Amino acid sequence: MSSFLTSLDNFFNAGTGFLFGPIMLVVFFGTGLLMTIVTRGVQFRKFGVAIREVFGGLKKKTSGGDGQLHPFQALATALSSCVGNGNVVGVSAALVSGGPGAIFWMWIAAIIGMATKYSEIILAMHFREKDDKGIWRGGVMYILTRGMKDNWKWLAKILGVIFAFCCVLVSYISCNAVQSSSIASVLGTTIPSVPVWVWGILFCILSGLVIMGGIKKIGKVCTVLTPVMAVIYVFFGLIILIMHATAIPAAFGVIFKSAFSNSAVWGGITGITIRTAISKGVTRGVFSNEAGVGGAPLVHVTSDIDVPARQSLYGIVEVFFDTIVICTFTALVILVSGVGDMVAGGQIAVTETAVISNTAWSLALGKLGDIVVTISLVLFCFSTIIGWCTYGETSWEYLFGSKSLIIFRILHVAMGCVISAQVLWDAADFCNGVMCIPNLFSLILFAGLIAKDTKKYIDPLK
Repeated sequence: MSSFLTSLDNFFNAGTGFLFGPIMLVVFFGTGLLMTIVTRGVQFRKFGVAIREVFGGLKKKTSGGDGQLHPFQALATALSSCVGNGNVVGVSAALVSGGPGAIFWMWIAAIIGMATKYSEIILAMHFREKDDKGIWRGGVMYILTRGMKDNWKWLAKILGVIFAFCCVLVSYISCNAVQSSSIASVLGTTIPSVPVWVWGILFCILSGLVIMGGIKKIGKVCTVLTPVMAVIYVFFGLIILIMHATAIPAAFGVIFKSAFSNSAVWGGITGITIRTAISKGVTRGVFSNEAGVGGAPLVHVTSDIDVPARQSLYGIVEVFFDTIVICTFTALVILVSGVGDMVAGGQIAVTETAVISNTAWSLALGKLGDIVVTISLVLFCFSTIIGWCTYGETSWEYLFGSKSLIIFRILHVAMGCVISAQVLWDAADFCNGVMCIPNLFSLILFAGLIAKDTKKYIDPLK
């Protein structure tokens, strides 16, 4: 790595160290707890309603409202955006750097994050507005600029620009370059006869065919892609867990024990503190389900649901499926596979997080395991690329107007992997952390409105 990239990486690490350090962790958990309180535990009270809302509306071609996407299409696009590299390689990274205890704190972040994402969406639906092309736009920048009083508009504008700018960067870097880099890397390893750059060009073309079709085309593709990739991953993951059923209690035991122990050790790796476990668990949890980041509302606001506030229930299901289901399957497969012993024995370097995930599956299923994790990772990463394009596009329009959207789409398609994966990972954590600041601020500022809309629109649902 060159001196410039080293300095850049050090900057990202320092920034991420603060953004996911003790102070921001208190803010993150505090905001999640506040949202849980003001909604009176909506993620617990209305979990069943949220599940029925999602699956009960699948047969409806339209929900009777004014929007570009069916509510499930919006959910599928949001899930496509967050179910990605972080669910496979990110979980391996959390285990290596934070120990098994990081998985516990990932769960805690997800449980609290359900209320956070619910609140993000219900607030975004309240303040959404149409652009000059009739497309619904919303998110932190619209919440602040429309919701804050006139004498505070200057602050709203500054925070809105910061959020939108970082969202565009995340769209380009962590949710495009990181994902495409992972696709090229895993396919280059699986099929070494094809150069890595060929895979990069191929997926640029594929993503371009979808992205240039706009939000409706992205929604239609994600509606098919998301269920397919989820079923493949969960089905084969379940087979592995059934094969290693006797090791599952021990896996849960080490997760809970390591979450509260300063001597958490995985496969003989150096001891890890509770603080590190919490930090890495929350960091990877946020990178995975994006609760607290504020990106998902940018696509949920396009829903044509008849009562806009009800779209917020989809956020609860989104976080649950992404982290509690997908990430947990990944963690358990790794823990029961015995790959930790290979890491401890030096057969696999602790930095090779992608290899750790792949090896866990291959140990259990042989060559089939390699195929499953390769297909899953490619689909996860590709879905993130096209899904996050909707977030970046809304942010770009806020910054530069709708007439320049074609420039954003071209740049998004053309964005390649120009720096190392480690720098990209660190940049992703940093940008996600920056986005959290204006987003969490908006949630705290409008907590009363969230409570009011919850009582008016969500509480009556049985």
